Amino acid sequence: MLFLLGGNEKKSKKPEPRCVENVEVVKELFRNGRFPVVTTESMEGRTIGKVLGLVACRAYDSEEAFFGMAARAVNKGAQAIVGYQENVAFHPDGSKFFSCYGTAVQFEKARRA
Repeated sequence: MLFLLGGNEKKSKKPEPRCVENVEVVKELFRNGRFPVVTTESMEGRTIGKVLGLVACRAYDSEEAFFGMAARAVNKGAQAIVGYQENVAFHPDGSKFFSCYGTAVQFEKARRA
């Protein structure tokens, strides 16, 4: 009967992927104003050409959650994040858990006259 319940084999737990991929590159893009993150659904003067989808990251550190989310967007080929939101969960032990999410987008190319 032991073989029906999985036997003696132990399943190896895969480590959860971290939210940080190319964070240093993304920090530079963001700080230089080349990767905007806005809470609105659009950006003045720019037209959204393609929606790449939702990007999100959670972490115990707000910077890791924010830049992890941005790194995921950059990895998808995004030029910006619109509709940015964040949540903070406070635990009884005093720790905080940050969630950052938004929509990764690409802009239409500017047309020349």
